[in-house]
Amino acid sequence: MLVQPQSQIYTLDEYRRLEESAEFRSEYDNGKILLMSGGTIAHNNIIINLIFLFKLALRGTHYRIQSSDLRLWIPQYCQGTYPDIMIIAGDPIFNENRTDEILNPCLIVEVLSKSTQGYDRGDKFLHYRSIPEFREYLLISQSEYLIEHYLNTGEGRWLLQEYRWEEGQIVLDSVGVSLAISEIYEGVGFI
Repeated sequence: MLVQPQSQIYTLDEYRRLEESAEFRSEYDNGKILLMSGGTIAHNNIIINLIFLFKLALRGTHYRIQSSDLRLWIPQYCQGTYPDIMIIAGDPIFNENRTDEILNPCLIVEVLSKSTQGYDRGDKFLHYRSIPEFREYLLISQSEYLIEHYLNTGEGRWLLQEYRWEEGQIVLDSVGVSLAISEIYEGVGFI
């Protein structure tokens, strides 16, 4: 979750220095630092479920699962974000040989909150689409059964499929995995 950006403009080096010693993470957007607030128990449970499901499904493959502790760098927009989950095909490509900024996820997952859902669906998705390896995007509601699954079909076209029920499977082409919606939401109580 993001909160109001600070008004001061920071260089990328200043941001990185602050981030290395910061108690809480923040995102970088072309000079602006966007502070991140904490999540909810539903948000956290969905992420834990997904990491567990991905780890089981991708064991023994060349895919790497990354959590929100690793920053994604988007060069075209001079932006650093912390997606909830990223999956990388093969080895990570690091920005400027930094081990805390990667450039090449093929799949990104964001768990939506009221404060970030517009950003996650809008500018953030636009920025993610500038990543050449990026093929699939999952937006998962934490307040109801709703998953928005975007698949890059080529030539700048993205196909949206919505899942609004507990039953069924989501087929993720970029990593060759099917996930049960009921398992994604296991233990999540909607408030």
